[in-house]
Amino acid sequence: MNKLQLHGFNNLTKSLSFNIYDICYAPAEQQQAYIEYIDEAYNADRLRQILKDVVDIIGAKILNIAHQDYDPQGASVTMLISEGDVAPPAGMNSQTPGPLPENVLAHLDKSHITVHTYPESHPDNGISTFRADIDVSTCGRISPLKALNYLIHSFESDVVTMDYRVRGFTRDITGRKHYIDHNITSIQNYIAKDTQESYQMIDVNVYQENIFHTKMMLKETELENYLFEKESNLSEEQKAEIEKKLQKEVTEIFYGHNYRRKKIKVADPLP
Repeated sequence: MNKLQLHGFNNLTKSLSFNIYDICYAPAEQQQAYIEYIDEAYNADRLRQILKDVVDIIGAKILNIAHQDYDPQGASVTMLISEGDVAPPAGMNSQTPGPLPENVLAHLDKSHITVHTYPESHPDNGISTFRADIDVSTCGRISPLKALNYLIHSFESDVVTMDYRVRGFTRDITGRKHYIDHNITSIQNYIAKDTQESYQMIDVNVYQENIFHTKMMLKETELENYLFEKESNLSEEQKAEIEKKLQKEVTEIFYGHNYRRKKIKVADPLP
């Protein structure tokens, strides 16, 4: 296949916004310990390493790194990157999954990557939610989509939402504008098969605008995986109540709605 000849450089902007949610049950007396654990597990140093690996996967070069741990909790990392003169890894624009964490190799270069974390809890129902927001914005030939597999497996993800958009245009040597430089039908094509099988997935795509949205919700989990402190003395009734709370939290985040039981007014008895 003949490569498209451009006039100047490829200045298409490809942006991936990636949000993960990790849900945990930690009653009031455990919630502070849970937040401290999350804050340490995903501190600025850990997040910086994750973003460095993302940079390697998509084939870019780091220009600058800024990072910050916040008080009382949360962390942020921002990287400026550039595409450079080195050709991107083979298959960069193919609709295939990128590498998993243990298979990271390559290098990267252009635009920016950011990550922010938000540990959150409420004492009333014992549910704590950790959210990480990651934005990968690239210009030129490299694409952030190859980093999806790595990012999903770098966090304990119960719910994942992803938005991908190609903006701007680049010109070929005839002066014709090109608004996208690769084929894409779904973000799901960049996610490994075993991951797809583990999640319920929904697409909302606007093809004519080069906008793609996918959200994922974990299908099956063990209650023990959601307990901050493993407790074997919970009664079956307590376990059922906790599972109901967890399912409600996951479902509400996935669909973006609060679901409340409707109060039914009971009519006065007949005289």
